[in-house]
Amino acid sequence: MVVINSIFVLSCGISIVTIRTELEALEVEQLAEYAAKSCDSRGRLRAESPDVIRPSFHRDRDRIVHSKAFRRLKHKTQVFFSPSGDHYRTRLTHTLEVSQVARTIAKVLRLNEDLTEAIALGHDLGHTPFGHAGEKELNKLMPGGFNHYEQSLRIVEVLEQDRKGLNLTWEVRDGIAKHSKGKDGAPLGIELSRRASTLEGQVARVADMIAYVNHDIDDAVRAGVIGVSDLPVRLLEELGQSSSERIGTMVSDVVNETLASLPDVELRMSNGTLNALLKLRSFLFEAVYENTTATAEFQKASDILGGLWDRLHERPEPFLDKRTIEFEGMDTAVCDFVAGMTDRYAVETYERFFIPRPWVSLEAGKAEV
Repeated sequence: MVVINSIFVLSCGISIVTIRTELEALEVEQLAEYAAKSCDSRGRLRAESPDVIRPSFHRDRDRIVHSKAFRRLKHKTQVFFSPSGDHYRTRLTHTLEVSQVARTIAKVLRLNEDLTEAIALGHDLGHTPFGHAGEKELNKLMPGGFNHYEQSLRIVEVLEQDRKGLNLTWEVRDGIAKHSKGKDGAPLGIELSRRASTLEGQVARVADMIAYVNHDIDDAVRAGVIGVSDLPVRLLEELGQSSSERIGTMVSDVVNETLASLPDVELRMSNGTLNALLKLRSFLFEAVYENTTATAEFQKASDILGGLWDRLHERPEPFLDKRTIEFEGMDTAVCDFVAGMTDRYAVETYERFFIPRPWVSLEAGKAEV
């Protein structure tokens, strides 16, 4: 058999195949046995014709990047609300750093990089304005509670594309749904029911923590919330003095420990590195995420979301989706709208609702003209 420009020449004749088919065959040939393969995907919520060029996980990755929810991440808080400097992370730059860390791990382990990247890029699509403070406020306001990973899944399954959703593969949706760790959860080693079903999804989960623990330290030092001298000395000695050193240490540890688990493949970190990572996260919660100076503005953010919640219930038009109101109720419609806001749009809408504008008389207006 000879391959010539996507045409397989067979002894029984000529069979035309797509570039996608060739790429799927390369996945089977080059990826590890334990990697997810596009041709073995459990499929989409709605059946659709496959792409001529892109395997299914590659196509999912592109759909996420081109979604409106992904673009809005550039104006959503990571840690510091509306920072004045150009070098602080936003929810978008955090997402890109998670993707970079995840792809690095996936490449070395010979996993499916397209699937890994799609999960990493989609994991925070449902995050609220004003970071975790916004999520905490919406969790209080929404009957039954709110969390960003369920909202991320709702975005890709329902809200995007005028309520058609992105129709992503099961594997990507599973990875998005199971990426969150909360304040005390471990990035790996958890019970099977809470793990992503693919190793690629598990890689995205651990990459999320590796990224945010390190870049949030970087931002907190830049903001003057903490000083380098405040960082736990022993943890820095174990993980590295700089952000890049710590990321390198953690990524190398994940790769080496996971490869050592073969043939019983399981994503792993050594006990020492994992414990140091968890302690560093605990330090961040105490010194940064729950620091009264760093979070002083977040009470105002909570007040903004609370005010918007009440006013949108009173005046749903023209903001809320009528179909959501009809089939899922007013609370869900308001939650979708508020959770999807960027920080600045939330502030602008609040001002529109609650801040009086200067009144100009008709005569004054004519005089100005």
